[in-house]
Amino acid sequence: MRTFCPEGHLSKLGKNKTASKTVYTPTVLSEAIESGEILEGKAVMCDSEYNLIVDLGCMKGIIPKSEGALGADSGKIRDIALISRVGKAVQFKVTAVNVNDDGLLYAELSRKKAQEEYLDFIKEKGLGSIVNARVTHLESFGAFCDIGCGIIALLPIDSISVSRISHPADRLFNGEDIKVIIKAIDGLNRITLSLKELLGTWEENARLFKAGQTVSGIVRSVEEYGIFIELTPNLAGLAEIKKGVSVGQTASVYIKSIIPEKMKVKLIIIDSFFDDYTKELTYYYENDTIKKWQYSPDECERTIVSLF
Repeated sequence: MRTFCPEGHLSKLGKNKTASKTVYTPTVLSEAIESGEILEGKAVMCDSEYNLIVDLGCMKGIIPKSEGALGADSGKIRDIALISRVGKAVQFKVTAVNVNDDGLLYAELSRKKAQEEYLDFIKEKGLGSIVNARVTHLESFGAFCDIGCGIIALLPIDSISVSRISHPADRLFNGEDIKVIIKAIDGLNRITLSLKELLGTWEENARLFKAGQTVSGIVRSVEEYGIFIELTPNLAGLAEIKKGVSVGQTASVYIKSIIPEKMKVKLIIIDSFFDDYTKELTYYYENDTIKKWQYSPDECERTIVSLF
């Protein structure tokens, strides 16, 4: 089975890699034509016709505009999507090795064919598949992620975590490597992702805490009836109103009670302050596919379930 990963990851695997770049030989490239193996190299230029030029070490590689990405030949992909790859890693299949007018070898490459193969793989594996992703950029409504071979999918803000955030930047950063679930694929091959189901159920997160402890959290919302404090990405508690507390602050909180049947954690704010400390995401699900996830405890009156 092939290994698919976001662009920039294949080079990390060490194949044909020097200290500074990926270097191939004509033999390796010829073998890749026969095997259909997906390779990776750095795009060093985009010419005036929007063809990407790739440094292969032994020769130049050319990804024609029409082979630059899924939808590039039909105009669904904007030119900026190709230009923005310059200086970055791209994955591709080698389709031919030819000789140019100057008598030099060059390789014909297709990024689109690599993406087509990965998309077929994802569709065959089905919804609920868990894949590696790299955050490429953030918008107010969600995070765009490379899920493999440069295929970009959307992780909506409400699918990032159970604890509500005002912007994806509250949880993620550009270039971050994360795990995600394939949530939906529409007729135009647009892929929607989810993350929150990998970050633990209410019980799994609540198990980290006990009544009587004083712990730290992040202020996520200040309401008339109380202040929501995030203890983990998938667990928040409600604290009593306290003056001077604002969204985004770190808060030290005393845990009054933990009530599974109501999915409630009652808190008292001891102090609040601004701090740039961030925690890495903790994943609670280790299989490669998930079909059903229940966040709520069995004894809870309200049931929260995700189906894929």
